[in-house]
Amino acid sequence: MRQQIAAANWKMNLTYQQGEQLLDAILKEAIELKEHQKAVFAVPYPYLIMAAQKLKDKKGYAASAQNCSDQKAGAYTGEVSAEMLKSINIHYCVVGHSERREYFSERNLSLAGKVTLCLENGITPIFCCGETLSIREVGAQEGFVETQLMESLFHFPESEIRKMVIAYEPIWAIGTGKTATVAQAQEMHAHIRKLFAGKYNQATAEHIPILYGGSVKAANAKELFHSPDVDGGLVGGASLNATEFASIIRSLK
Repeated sequence: MRQQIAAANWKMNLTYQQGEQLLDAILKEAIELKEHQKAVFAVPYPYLIMAAQKLKDKKGYAASAQNCSDQKAGAYTGEVSAEMLKSINIHYCVVGHSERREYFSERNLSLAGKVTLCLENGITPIFCCGETLSIREVGAQEGFVETQLMESLFHFPESEIRKMVIAYEPIWAIGTGKTATVAQAQEMHAHIRKLFAGKYNQATAEHIPILYGGSVKAANAKELFHSPDVDGGLVGGASLNATEFASIIRSLK
């Protein structure tokens, strides 16, 4: 079975102390993950060392950065490099989240650079793609997502592509309380997998986990995750509640 992942994205929320308390509360749930399951916590930069230390001996649990620089090193005040993340034993990094694209004008070619640096440092990129409401309304979502993947990922060899995680974000469903129907989520996930099969091969396409990232919560997680091509979720608001996120972890296939 493909890897199934419940990824928490705390965004710019919680104090250090609140973050510690949240992680402790989730770990107290004592959820034993199966070999193919992972719980990943994308926390703000100042909390990465704390999160990594709390999770290091927990099978299937890992800390993740929410972003990294597209530059290796240098005079880039305020940026954090993939090499820095590696040096504190961070093994995942979210790349290209819709909020980074929208608020910080991140573009596909720059994201390709971030993915490259993550891979060079042994970090698994959780690469985000997805369409806005205006694109969905005119039925152009499949071509839009294909362009994102083509410009950011499809130049990588198969061996590197197999190291990635994809997160599909219907941007119109993030923080709005709206959720794509299970059928809409499955349809786009199947399309993304088909794109990887066309560019590489079916075996590679079947290997890559594709997460759903659009207002996932305990109430809808199980139904979403049990779609054939949905391999877990990238969870925002619901990941800030220990009981809610523990239920989401338990909903993995």
